[in-house]
Amino acid sequence: MTLSANWSYPTAIRFGAGRIVELADACKTAGISRPLLVTDRGLAKLPITQQAMDILAQAGLKPALFSEVDPNPTEINLEAGVKTFNAGGHDGVVAFGGGSGLDLGKLVAFMAGQTRPVWDFEDVGDWWTRADADAIYPNVAVPTTAGTGSEVGRAGVITDSKSHVKKIIFHPKVLPSVVICDPELTVGMPQIITVGTGMDAFAHCLEAYSSPFYHPMSQGIALEGMRLVKDNLPIVFNDPGNIEARGHMMSAAAMGATAFQKGLGAVHAISHPIGAVYHTHHGMTNAVVIPPVLRLNRSAIEDRMVGAAAYLGISGGFDGFYDYVIALRAQLGVPDKLASLVVDTDRVDDLVKMALEDPSAGGNPIELTTDNVRALFLACI
Repeated sequence: MTLSANWSYPTAIRFGAGRIVELADACKTAGISRPLLVTDRGLAKLPITQQAMDILAQAGLKPALFSEVDPNPTEINLEAGVKTFNAGGHDGVVAFGGGSGLDLGKLVAFMAGQTRPVWDFEDVGDWWTRADADAIYPNVAVPTTAGTGSEVGRAGVITDSKSHVKKIIFHPKVLPSVVICDPELTVGMPQIITVGTGMDAFAHCLEAYSSPFYHPMSQGIALEGMRLVKDNLPIVFNDPGNIEARGHMMSAAAMGATAFQKGLGAVHAISHPIGAVYHTHHGMTNAVVIPPVLRLNRSAIEDRMVGAAAYLGISGGFDGFYDYVIALRAQLGVPDKLASLVVDTDRVDDLVKMALEDPSAGGNPIELTTDNVRALFLACI
């Protein structure tokens, strides 16, 4: 089956192998003639990034590259990107890469014309209305991993370099104008990144599906997203060049990020502070903490997980689903405990406080408290 399509949910998506060649046209559609391509340091050195720059230049656009992006981007990275954007007279951003490059790229386009500090636009209440909407530049997103789904998100995650707290910066116009999902760009991912990003997509779908809030559209998307991960992540783990399976994983990533407008939960509430303090890979951290969170939430989600297990072709209801997750992690080489990611118990008090303050905490099916979050951290570590 050839996977190629144009979608408009939740934004314009050009999906299919080889469609990176449409990058310049996507920029023109978004009204961008002088794009700043934002990506991370490692990706900036790879041929796919140079290919993207060449496509832009050969079409008569005037691109430049910014790659001062940390794995967990900070306001320092953002300030440097905005400075480069404004100094170069750019009129839009190509956000290129995994979650880090996508998030920072989107926020550079968002912040380049603002006069208030980025923290004034945290996803709290209606803080987004503080932004000058007319000063927000367009961005085109090109994911090179299949996990975060940031390419279809209206927010970016950024870490406060002083407090080490991850914060979500939101505005409707942060949503990319055009997205290019080309599964060929994901083929070169190291296996550990394929696993981490794939499990991130699974965690997004699982937590959205488990969230107690009412959003039937997200519920359906989350369920099918889990199925796509179940059927295709083991394939790309063993056969990295399988473009069809890579395409399905890209779909699952976008679906997870679309679905989690319904809510996230304790997996992310725990993972965000761990990543901010210990600089672990976000998706791999999610993968480690899923089982203890499932155990915590069992009383609230057991009936729902019976339905999910049936849809996914897993026998045994909740227990069968739980056992499937354990087996999948083992198959993919995911560590059993966070200690394997060099996380220890020295800062548990800080982590508990950060988790309870994380925006994801409010979407957990079981109310999170100091006691049950502490128990979660200790179980995970």
